[in-house]
Amino acid sequence: MAHSAAAQPTRRDFLYIATGAVGAVGLAATVWPFINQMNPDASALALASSEVDISSLKEGESVTVKWRGKPVVVRNRTAKEIADAKAAPLSDLKDPVARNANLPDDAPATDANRAATGKENWFVMVNVCTHLGCIPLGQEGEYNGWFCPCHGSVYDTAGRIRKGPAPENMAIPVYSFMTDTKIKIG
Repeated sequence: MAHSAAAQPTRRDFLYIATGAVGAVGLAATVWPFINQMNPDASALALASSEVDISSLKEGESVTVKWRGKPVVVRNRTAKEIADAKAAPLSDLKDPVARNANLPDDAPATDANRAATGKENWFVMVNVCTHLGCIPLGQEGEYNGWFCPCHGSVYDTAGRIRKGPAPENMAIPVYSFMTDTKIKIG
């Protein structure tokens, strides 16, 4: 008898393939809960954005809110604070980059690129020192901006590093004005 060149699948071949497929599905079903538990839970997703009511903030006042586990300052800057920030020459800044998530990565660190467009008095910033992650004190230091007492970093009224070991300006998060009295961060 002559046998054909290609062997025909047997019942045993089918059983091997079926057993392998069932095993793969079983393994995926077993592993999925472990992979899924690494996704953020509802409380973390709720922190993806925060709404801040700024209607009660008078000129010169600030409020600190928590966003993604970090303190974010919303400040109603005074006319003097705005003038001081605008008067600072870019050549005096340690970090020439705005660090504003709302702008291109290479935007210069002018006050206009750090404050709210058309609402210069409103300033929103992640209040974390860029040196070692400390929380700077507001309206302190040589420039009456923020001062980190841990290692002496001094920031101006636009959150730009002016003196000390911090390498970068404090970050400006993504934010937008929902109304004239409500800001959405994130």
